[in-house]
Amino acid sequence: RLDSAAYEQIGILSDNSGVYERMSVYENMKLFADLRGLPASRIGEVLEKVGLADAGKRVAKKLSKGMRQRLILAMAVLHRPRLLFLDEPTAALDPATTAAIHRLLREMNDGGTTIFLTTHNMEEADRLCARVAFLNEGRIAETGVPAQLKLKYAKDRVRVLLEDGEALECARNPEAMGALLADLSGRGIASVHSEEPDLEEIFLQVTGRNLV
Repeated sequence: RLDSAAYEQIGILSDNSGVYERMSVYENMKLFADLRGLPASRIGEVLEKVGLADAGKRVAKKLSKGMRQRLILAMAVLHRPRLLFLDEPTAALDPATTAAIHRLLREMNDGGTTIFLTTHNMEEADRLCARVAFLNEGRIAETGVPAQLKLKYAKDRVRVLLEDGEALECARNPEAMGALLADLSGRGIASVHSEEPDLEEIFLQVTGRNLV
């Protein structure tokens, strides 16, 4: 059970987060700032980082879905929580705004905020998460560091790309790789790498179903 002091250190973003529809973006933020005892200067700082600096006077009910999402995120991070829960934080956002939100989340994480992110966007999970867990029917099907999971589920093959554009494959073991490289003596090798799956491929493999 958390006491009131502990709740002060938690931030939550979800579709159910409260936004006062008849109040402006700034008024929503000001209410939260006043409740938290935060200076007004913090409002402008956060609105700038989520791309709403020019929307302070806009009434909340007239916001687009993407702008509303950014307002909810701004309210969730206004008090610099130590623990932050995010549910699809960049849904409906354009690539530039998504990149800005990612920078904000990395900055908060580097500053000591622990972030729990739920998302169907595997690319986003790969970019942001130090550890991931794949949920399937309410159970954790797999968990780990993204880079380590990719190695774990990598195909037992190595792909060699030559400078002339030709691509060759061999088994991922020293003997096969040595034999292939010996056969390619004198030919320009552009790269050699294992065939690692992305997180979406791993999700499909461990759960046996598609992303929905």
